[in-house]
Amino acid sequence: MKETEISQQKIRRYLDNLYTTSEVPEMMKELGSPQNKGLLEQLADETWSESLVQDSKNDLKREEYRCEAALLLKELKPIPKRNFTLKKIGSIAASIAAIIAISWGIIGYYGYIKDSNIIYTEVISLNGEKKIVTLPDGTVVNLNSCTRLKYPNHFTENERRVELSGQAYFSVIKNPDLPFVIKTSRFNVKVLGTKFDVKAYKGDEVVLVSVESGKVQINMPEAMMRLVANERASINTISGDYSKIKEEGQKVASWIHGTLRFNSTPIHDVAKELERVYNCKIQFAGGEDFSNLISGEHDNKGLTAVLQSIEYATGIKYRKEKNVYTLYK
Repeated sequence: MKETEISQQKIRRYLDNLYTTSEVPEMMKELGSPQNKGLLEQLADETWSESLVQDSKNDLKREEYRCEAALLLKELKPIPKRNFTLKKIGSIAASIAAIIAISWGIIGYYGYIKDSNIIYTEVISLNGEKKIVTLPDGTVVNLNSCTRLKYPNHFTENERRVELSGQAYFSVIKNPDLPFVIKTSRFNVKVLGTKFDVKAYKGDEVVLVSVESGKVQINMPEAMMRLVANERASINTISGDYSKIKEEGQKVASWIHGTLRFNSTPIHDVAKELERVYNCKIQFAGGEDFSNLISGEHDNKGLTAVLQSIEYATGIKYRKEKNVYTLYK
């Protein structure tokens, strides 16, 4: 299929490894056209697999993503049956496996398998507290303040699934046959073996996923996004906007070492993070607009130092009464 047959904007999105269901109908119509019959046969021979991204040339990565995108679109809305023959029976099984894998990635995972022998553990870190948890498979999870992690005493034969509310850094033991899935209130994260950070506090406006090594897949209600090392996904839970950026030279999960890092972070999310880290109460003065975005890094500094730097950068002042800080302009 020539690039001219599909809008350049869509092609760029697929090559960038990000797909949305709102674009599917038109794409389905074009993929189902007679002139694209050869492409459909080609896609029938493609298999979709979750694996760590190996070093390769950009054009090879783009080809991999293009095939994945096309298979994904086929699953979202099946193309009407047409008279074309598969090249070999083996490709039928490969295509079915591909569709099943993509179906899991798009639809999401529907809860834990009911097994009376499974016992769940819930670990909770309080404000100003961090914890380290080792899961049954050896995966190590660093929990940031005010975070809840729920996991079983043993994983099923199909996946390793945990639930997260808050922020955690995962060092997942690699197992190509048993995907590791993190369920949050906003999205699911699927990996095989990698190191990455997930920030998904229920009350925050912006949730994040940052990858240190390996490859992760983020499944959202209306889209799927893939990240590799040094990439970060940002999802605005209010506007619905999401983006993927490169973060060269940025250390993932710097919070483990006590560092605060903000990157165009809404001031309300900043206040919530300071509450969690310093175990305090921060409120905003009424009748004033606080739409500021905060950027900067604070290395092991106290709350007063952080508030002073915010005042210097934005003009937002603060006053303290007991353990309550009020921000005002």
